[in-house]
Amino acid sequence: MARQYDTQLIESVAVRRRRLREAWLFGSARSRNTLDEGVTKLFASAAIAAVVCAGCVGYSFIQSQRGKGPGGPVAPSATVSGPVTPLPSGTPSGRPAETPKAPVSKTS
Repeated sequence: MARQYDTQLIESVAVRRRRLREAWLFGSARSRNTLDEGVTKLFASAAIAAVVCAGCVGYSFIQSQRGKGPGGPVAPSATVSGPVTPLPSGTPSGRPAETPKAPVSKTS
């Protein structure tokens, strides 16, 4: 007897919640419209997917920031403090010009 009362109580609470949800969503036209449970699952799935995507992006950002460290790449300075003079060697960078290397032949 007690189990039957519990089942009846649970079902009545479920019906009341469904009616309140539909009244809140649809207003006075709630008798013509009903909310499909699949739509609720779709919105819940989209929300969970958005949270997972945000977590992945955050994790990736943290990992990329950890990888840089304090000795990471430094942007070159664009300011020059004086006239530019040509460097002594023949290349514009000041490094000696590379000489072409002769190909190495393999004989077997």
